[in-house]
Amino acid sequence: MTLPKIDPTSTIAWKKLQEHFQSMKNVKMIDLFEKDSSRADKFTHQWEDFYVDFSKNRITDETLSLLVELAKEVKLKEAIDSYFSGDIINETEHRAVLHTALRASEKENIYANGKNIVPEIIEVKKKIEIFTNQIVSGSKKGFSGKAFTDVVNIGIGGSDLGPSMVVSSLEFYKNHLNTHFVSNIDGDHVNEILKKLNPETTLFVIVSKTFSTQETLTNANTIKDWFLQFAKQEDVSKHFVAVSTNIEKVKDFGIDQENIFPIWDWVGGRFSLWSAVGLSISLSIGFDNFSKLLLGANKMDAHFKSEAFDKNLPVVLALISVWYNNFYKTETEAIIPYSQYLNKFSAYLQQSIMESNGKSVDRNGHAITYQTGNVIWGTPGTNSQHAFFQLIHQGTKLIPADFIGFAESLHGNKEHQDKLISNFIAQTEALLKGKSKEDVLKELQGQNIALEEINRVLPYKVFEGNKPTNTIFIKRLTPESLGKLIALYEHKIFVQGVIWNIFSFDQFGVELGKQLAGNILEKIKNNTFSNLDASTSNLLHYYNKLT
Repeated sequence: MTLPKIDPTSTIAWKKLQEHFQSMKNVKMIDLFEKDSSRADKFTHQWEDFYVDFSKNRITDETLSLLVELAKEVKLKEAIDSYFSGDIINETEHRAVLHTALRASEKENIYANGKNIVPEIIEVKKKIEIFTNQIVSGSKKGFSGKAFTDVVNIGIGGSDLGPSMVVSSLEFYKNHLNTHFVSNIDGDHVNEILKKLNPETTLFVIVSKTFSTQETLTNANTIKDWFLQFAKQEDVSKHFVAVSTNIEKVKDFGIDQENIFPIWDWVGGRFSLWSAVGLSISLSIGFDNFSKLLLGANKMDAHFKSEAFDKNLPVVLALISVWYNNFYKTETEAIIPYSQYLNKFSAYLQQSIMESNGKSVDRNGHAITYQTGNVIWGTPGTNSQHAFFQLIHQGTKLIPADFIGFAESLHGNKEHQDKLISNFIAQTEALLKGKSKEDVLKELQGQNIALEEINRVLPYKVFEGNKPTNTIFIKRLTPESLGKLIALYEHKIFVQGVIWNIFSFDQFGVELGKQLAGNILEKIKNNTFSNLDASTSNLLHYYNKLT
């Protein structure tokens, strides 16, 4: 089976939503709360250690009902079944999409190309576990007989962003190993990392499915050359391992076959942290915690597969996002985690969401006439409050935002946590309520300010409010709860892609620039700048003149 190919704008539900929007576009959320005393409870779902409040949105019971109707009409349930069943839903690349299988239990049977893939997944997990324990315990040593102290992950895109985000998010749980990430082809980046390393005690993990990605292989070879200044060629096999499918190229690099961790073509890069791509995660926090990360994701998978749409967390959040994107014509979403540990989470979601759903051709091969994809951005609160919140509060753009917070402090500092959570909750209240002209006037009058000055500053202190937010409140940041959170957004991506009738699992849009870069690199090497547009030619001449 393949995914349904239904233009959402042709559905009855879409037309009903367009009509419904006319009565909703100027609605004030604060009025909705006043009219319905049960609104907060009605639009809050509690699942395990997650408390998700979506009541501060420009929606009513009717809105949610119509959005669910839309999901049913585009056959979302059938799409979910195909998603988990190993059907070829990545049709443009003729692949199944089964990153969810990577966190399945040993008891499950999941098929790809007619074969149960769970046993080989378990086998790779066991290999990760054994290798992790050897490195962490110090039983596997470097060429000089010293235990490893540092791990360097060499990858880019999903081979970097996912592992890097998780290692940063779970820093509280890390062991004695120091984990570094090299991704950018910028030579200054790799050299700054190398300055911190001892070649005798550093393990390098090269992550490249094809072992041909330009950035990754350039960095890997630069690091290998640096390493060989201190070691011999035969020592490469003790310090370099690879996550790849290209066995021959990996062996040519000098890596032993026993140190090659496989990955499958049904695992997309931006959803690959659950696979051997997450080896650096396992090394950083230990295999037991890596397993808990997978367990959390698996629990969210089960919730997504079985829960009714109106109580299904990924589905509800996806439908609300579609409501704003396609009817209010918003173009961005802010992701604001109130935890410094999650400082890379928004950047990770930028790739996951924008690479997946940044498409302009539908599953029928037709140009799309409605908005897809969202521009994703954000940084942790409270830092973000002192950076871009001005735009959200008083700017001219409507920017829906997800607020993510954890009730418990990992280090137990109650004073800090109380202040953090007070900001976390207060900001969503402020975005809801705003501050009226009357409230500002009363406030200024209470400060004994001259009437002339009050009239001058009053317009600038008014907050419109009515700004939508979702609040995802989680008991504690643990490997398991992080796994749930990441999977929540993965499934939200999938739901939106189904509704928008696009293929979410290819990424042809990243390839053109790569192709042209190869052409331009040849021109730089040969110092010939013909057959180029005038601007590109001028830029190359300028670069050539300076270097």
